[in-house]
Amino acid sequence: MGCQCRSNEELQQLVDQAKKYTNKGKVADYIPALEKANPEGLSVAIYYPDGKGYCAGDVSGKVTLQSISKVLTLALVLMEKGEEYVFSYVGKEPTGDPFNSIAKLETNKASKPLNPMINAGALTVTHMVAGDSVNERFNRILHFIRELTQNPTIGFNEDVARSEYNTADLNRSLSYFLKQHKVINEDVENLIELYSKQCAIEMDSQDLARIGCVLAMNGKDQLTGKQIIPGDIARICKTFMVTCGMYNASGEFAINVGIPAKSGVSGGIMGAVPGKCGIGIYGAALDEKGNSVAGIKILEMMAKKYSLSMFNM
Repeated sequence: MGCQCRSNEELQQLVDQAKKYTNKGKVADYIPALEKANPEGLSVAIYYPDGKGYCAGDVSGKVTLQSISKVLTLALVLMEKGEEYVFSYVGKEPTGDPFNSIAKLETNKASKPLNPMINAGALTVTHMVAGDSVNERFNRILHFIRELTQNPTIGFNEDVARSEYNTADLNRSLSYFLKQHKVINEDVENLIELYSKQCAIEMDSQDLARIGCVLAMNGKDQLTGKQIIPGDIARICKTFMVTCGMYNASGEFAINVGIPAKSGVSGGIMGAVPGKCGIGIYGAALDEKGNSVAGIKILEMMAKKYSLSMFNM
């Protein structure tokens, strides 16, 4: 049985061991607002289907979702548009390239992004969010995330959103390329504004763990009994998390940890242990692939201690 942590103290021991790795990474600096994060901070939370949970470390610290939001927006769009429509514009294959690469767009047939977890694919998916304005579309995303966390206070960090918008030249380039090839058809500045706000949605590691638990339980909130995400869509999201969720370190992560997980360059990681629990982590110091250094280390220790890997089952 996986995920059998029984106390905050038990988790704190793992945090203490992993924290020494924070000095091996550095915070994201290409988005100026993220550079302000404490590189030594580390928190972890586990959330179980029965509502019980444990947490340790700097649990009051809030993290912006960044690329973690890609999974959630994908779920929302699949629910609204359907699998056939979504995957006619974005592929299902992993890539060994960096998450913000433009290279595969130039060589791939019909300039179709390889998957929804790279920036080009995520921009394509965000383009599909329904609504007549940026605010209406953003509120659809935010409402969905509040439902997943059962936390109506979740909002977005305006400083981070503004910082991302002002430094999004590469994402603008990707968007113009996609528009040229008729993958998207909206005003690029509107798309960049929406995407920047989506990435700046902010929560703590306990909220991340709760979302992970909903995905782990095939889209159902066991406490409320509500099927928030259809089971087949939750399965698709978890599959992308396994194959593409940790950027171009996803294969190594699958071997060393072996759970569906999605990271963001803010240092957040959301994990979903199928049928067992959700995990939320925040550690801002990143490795060269853009993943939390201490976060990866704590998940490796948890995987070994609690036999988390889905490949053991």
